[in-house]
Amino acid sequence: MKKVLLLIILCFIIGDVWSQTEEQNVFKVNPLSALFGTGSLFYEHKIDDQHSWQLGFAYMGLRIDNTHFSGLAITPEYRIYVKKRALSGFYVAPFLRYQDYSVKSGSDKGTYTSFGGGVLLGRQLIYRSGFVLDMFAGPSYNSGRTKYTSGSGTTDDPAYGIDGFGLRVGMAIGFGF
Repeated sequence: MKKVLLLIILCFIIGDVWSQTEEQNVFKVNPLSALFGTGSLFYEHKIDDQHSWQLGFAYMGLRIDNTHFSGLAITPEYRIYVKKRALSGFYVAPFLRYQDYSVKSGSDKGTYTSFGGGVLLGRQLIYRSGFVLDMFAGPSYNSGRTKYTSGSGTTDDPAYGIDGFGLRVGMAIGFGF
């Protein structure tokens, strides 16, 4: 694990040696999200030398014992590359996020829907082979609403949920074309 982490850090630091920016599009996945029963897919398109937009989709389908979690998240981003080398380099990215999740356990059911956004700082590298490594982090804010049904009836509680500030951190790998 230490060797993998060291390799990622070295690629991050010296990546410009092997990077190129001829690509106009990038497809990426987040391999770490699979640990949480989620599949994340991203598509990024170069607008000009300094800007791109990205659209991310995530689907969760996780079962723990008799409890099933499922849902969808959609995350649009607008990326501003600092050194005017869109798709390869340091960037700042304001983003929005819509999430819609449900949980079922026996006859109990619940939903959580939220809307939020934030700003990321990141670095994306595109190597000559077309391989892409994207690492990012930044603050976010979400406001959501929960609704749950149990043996005592249905409750709609806008005050209960995962509201407030958080941290969005991630890594994605993929290919540019």
